[in-house]
Amino acid sequence: MGFVRRQAITAALTANAIRPLPGFRAGIPAFFAGWLTGELAPHVLGLTAADAAAHLTGSRRDWRGLALAGASAAGLAYLVHQSRQAVTVAEDALVEGLGVDYVEQLDAKPTPAELATPWGRIANPFAFRRAARKAGIEVHRNISYAPYGPRGLLDIYTSEVTPASGAPVLLQVHGGGWTIGNKDQQGLPLMQHMAAKGWVCVAINYRLAPRSRWPAQIVDVKAAIAWVRENIAEYGGDPDYIAITGGSAGGHLTALAATTPNEPEFQPGFEDADTSLQAAVPYYGVYDWAGASGLKTARLMRDRFLQGWVVKEKFSEHPEVYEQASPLLRVTPDDPDFFVIHGSKDTLVDPGQARSFVAALRATSKRTVVYAELPGAQHAFDIFPSIRSQHLVRATDRFLSWHWNQWRKEHRPEPAVAVEDAGSPETA
Repeated sequence: MGFVRRQAITAALTANAIRPLPGFRAGIPAFFAGWLTGELAPHVLGLTAADAAAHLTGSRRDWRGLALAGASAAGLAYLVHQSRQAVTVAEDALVEGLGVDYVEQLDAKPTPAELATPWGRIANPFAFRRAARKAGIEVHRNISYAPYGPRGLLDIYTSEVTPASGAPVLLQVHGGGWTIGNKDQQGLPLMQHMAAKGWVCVAINYRLAPRSRWPAQIVDVKAAIAWVRENIAEYGGDPDYIAITGGSAGGHLTALAATTPNEPEFQPGFEDADTSLQAAVPYYGVYDWAGASGLKTARLMRDRFLQGWVVKEKFSEHPEVYEQASPLLRVTPDDPDFFVIHGSKDTLVDPGQARSFVAALRATSKRTVVYAELPGAQHAFDIFPSIRSQHLVRATDRFLSWHWNQWRKEHRPEPAVAVEDAGSPETA
């Protein structure tokens, strides 16, 4: 492939990352074209500069290609700048939702180094095994929680600093449109980070559509929560404290599990199990299966995808199925604390769904609601370490650490220590 063609492709990918192709049908190709370009913008910028420099050393120079390279470099630099804004956007969201003094309730205030761009980890974003070894993380793989073969397995992440007992638990639910995905493919940056800080992280598989129609997916998430409550103490976890996270379809299941604790319709055969959750952090989730938000994109997702692939029932004939599966319609005053995260340029799930869900939570829930909408972020921005995803991993850490400390004060108060006043006049 010639220099001009390479630069033309790079310029097109960069333009789509900045301004994705509009329309429902264009959403999937726009995502794939813009996602990697946006999250790997520093790497693509370096390759573009190297390609242009190599071309300049040759005997023949094509100024068309050089002009395209220059335009791409400017666009990629803009994407890098936009990604770095995530630290400010996330921190502003935490301050707005938790209060300006929330950092006082962390174990330690974030240092300038923790808020800086972690270039060292971003340089090789796919080195998950090396990062795990460096952090002393151990993965207990393929533990059965439900009788569905590989789809009923989970992995547990612990580390050298995981306490023998009483560690907070984070449950990770993978995405993939309820039809694909695996427990070891998503959420790795966050789980490795939290496990390295002493949390016990659990990543689950669940049955997939269309082979297993809805509501098998949420039933399995509930079954996994019940399993964690019964068994996580063996791995150092506190069975009374479970936070949940996940992206896309996993974000939907995260939000639905959090808003439907102990719901018998989603717990067939284990209706008495406690499936309540203490905190929820859905990433770029789907919150409106029924189209109740009024968004055209939500109705199109319902009619062109959910009906045929996941639910296998028409909305016109069974609207209650879609309504029961919509976190937007399941909000109650007693929902757990939420940190909702979405990208402003998400072409797979309209950020309007997140805005509607957050508005419903803030109007109804008695608990804390934090919302961060990341400028320029596409869907699935957190799959591997990038500038944006690393900032959000750390922001999620701050939210969860704040929540864990608050919960501990209320449910695990430290006993008062009796102090003998041996120097008082009465005891002299």
